Amino acid sequence: MADAPDPAGNQPAGYVPPRVWKWEQPSGGAFANINRPISGATHDKELPIGAHPIQLYSLGTPNGQKVTIMLEELLAAGHAGAEYDAWKIDIGTGDQFGSGFVSLNPNSKIPAMVDRSVDPAIPVFESGAILVFLAEKFGAFLPTDPAKRARTMSWLMWQMGSAPFLGGGFGHFFAYAPFKIEYAINRYAMEVKRQLHVLDTHLATNRYVAGDDYTIADMAIWPWYGGVARGDAYAGAAEFLDTAGYAHFNRWVAEVGAREPVQRGRLVNRGSGPEEFRLAERHAAADIDEVRARMKASGA
Repeated sequence: MADAPDPAGNQPAGYVPPRVWKWEQPSGGAFANINRPISGATHDKELPIGAHPIQLYSLGTPNGQKVTIMLEELLAAGHAGAEYDAWKIDIGTGDQFGSGFVSLNPNSKIPAMVDRSVDPAIPVFESGAILVFLAEKFGAFLPTDPAKRARTMSWLMWQMGSAPFLGGGFGHFFAYAPFKIEYAINRYAMEVKRQLHVLDTHLATNRYVAGDDYTIADMAIWPWYGGVARGDAYAGAAEFLDTAGYAHFNRWVAEVGAREPVQRGRLVNRGSGPEEFRLAERHAAADIDEVRARMKASGA
């Protein structure tokens, strides 16, 4: 029988995967304090309820931005029923494990939403599901033509399946892991580059992701991939991935990013950036207006 491979090159040195994995120590790196292999609430905490039909419990991450962009787009399009209260869920301190939030989303991930315009109220979780729910509720940003609808849904599902490679894969090992692992960074950088090439090639012949019309597919993809291209996500990643080399993709990033509702939606429930530019909660359009006025006054 051949000798077992020398584990000396493993990280950490000498590590050999056990036959049965057990949670015996924190994994290290960013977010280690909130990662655990079980689900459920860790503490009792009811969720606040505001005055508007839509109650959103979220954080201004790419997944959270999808929904606030959608809501701002709906309001800009004249759908007054899309007025909403947005409450910040601080995932760094474990708000997502409060009993009230877990009752909405057993998976303890932002965003979660409740539509209180109906009785009984309808809870929805998973950002893609929320986008579809809102699109169908208001009849907007999701084509009714079968072929166009299928194309939009295909790209929405592409984002839902692809973004974990960008965030949990590349982003984690490039920015958050406790030490740099060449194999992991190379593995996920290659996949993200492939995804960027998919988008760039497709957008060479399409104005928006699903064709000529701006849809929930654009709202889903833009916060993730546009964030990397703009340098908002993972410091140094835009240069590392050479996102400037994707001309058609960058044309789309700029066009979508120039939309007023997109700029407004990006500000809601922010947990990072200069304190004066953060909007922890949104209860009226004026809340966003105030932040944007401060940004304009400062030249940001």
